[in-house]
Amino acid sequence: MPILSFWIMTGALIKNPDKRVHRLSPAISIIVPILNEIELLPELLAHLQQWQRNGCEVMLVDGGSSDGTAEVAEAIGFTVLRASRGRARQMNAGAAKAKGEALVFLHADTRLPADADQRIIEALKKRHWGRFDVQLSGDKWMLGVVAFFMNCRSRITGIATGDQVIFVDKAMFAAIDGFPDLPLMEDIEISRRLKRRGRPQCLTARVITSGRRWLQGGVWPTIRLMWRLRWAYWRGEPAERLSRLYR
Repeated sequence: MPILSFWIMTGALIKNPDKRVHRLSPAISIIVPILNEIELLPELLAHLQQWQRNGCEVMLVDGGSSDGTAEVAEAIGFTVLRASRGRARQMNAGAAKAKGEALVFLHADTRLPADADQRIIEALKKRHWGRFDVQLSGDKWMLGVVAFFMNCRSRITGIATGDQVIFVDKAMFAAIDGFPDLPLMEDIEISRRLKRRGRPQCLTARVITSGRRWLQGGVWPTIRLMWRLRWAYWRGEPAERLSRLYR
C-alpha cells in the first residue's frame, strides 16, 4: 500500500506496539469507531498505545474506510474489526467482542486524560456508567464557554454526549441492549436508557476533543444547529431525518 510505505519511510507511524503488556482478562476495553481517519491516525494510534501498555484492550471498529485506515492500523498490530457503517453499529460490534468488564467508547478525535483508566475503574465501583467533562481544542475563547455549558447541562440532566466518552459496566450495557441502531443521537438515547437504571458518574477530569466542527461551521450557527436537533429529537422527529440535517 503506497500510503503505508510513505508513512513508514517518513517515520510518521509508530510500529510494533509491545503486545506482551496485554492481560488475558483486561479490566477495560476501549472501543473506537473509525471511518476514513488516515490523517489523524498516527496521533490516535500513539494515544491508544499508552492504554495498551496499561493493560487495556483496544479495539478499532472500521465502518468501511476507503483510505487505508483499517489496513494501516492492522499493519502496526492493532485489533481492527469490520462492521456495518454507523457509529452505533460499530460500537455495538466492538462491545460484542470485548473482553473487559468496563466498556469505554472513544471517538477517534478525542483524547483521554493520563489517569483515565483508574478514574473509570473507581467510578464504576459507585455507579454503573459515567462520562468525563469535555474540553474543545482550538484557540477561540468561545470554545471554552461551549464546553463549560456542555458539562453543566450534562451534569444537570444526566445525559451524556459521545464527545464526553461514555463508559459503562459491561453487564449493564448488555441489559439495555447496547446502543440503539440510530444514525444520530445514539449517545442521547443510550444515556436515557442508562439513566433509567441510575444517574451517571460525572467525572470532572477532562477529555480533549476536536473543536473543528465548531470552528468550521461557526460557533453560534453550530450551537443553534445542535439545539435544533435536540429539540426536534425530543419532539419525536426521526433520527434519520435529523442525520440529514446534521450533515
